[in-house]
Amino acid sequence: MQLGFNENVIHKGTVYHIQTEDGGRKNPVITTLLFKEGIILSSKRTSYADIIKSDKLDLVVKEIMRDQHGTMLKNLKDGVFDKKEEKAAPQVKPAEKLVHEGLNRGTEEKEGGQLVSEKSLDDIILEYLSASEKE
Repeated sequence: MQLGFNENVIHKGTVYHIQTEDGGRKNPVITTLLFKEGIILSSKRTSYADIIKSDKLDLVVKEIMRDQHGTMLKNLKDGVFDKKEEKAAPQVKPAEKLVHEGLNRGTEEKEGGQLVSEKSLDDIILEYLSASEKE
């Protein structure tokens, strides 16, 4: 089993972490993960089960790890994952839209303008569904 690679990289002002590890002879897979803020943005797995009995297994595995890790780094620097991040960002409706759609029934405005409910989520959903059936 080869020691892995762990590297923090700054790309466009954001810290990313690239981790490459070998699963060993019992799990002959090299895994490289790209993280941003603890979330996996990309992964690459390469099996070497077909060469497990090779005399030069350690050298080959080390080279595959180095290449796979380097490719992930190059792809990050080349902007390959920039578009994926934009698509992965959750789309949240502004609070004003929720108010107009009636999803805030059972809420009241508190200091600071935040909507806060004294009711449970189940109660709010049941109330909303009941009102929707009447409309």
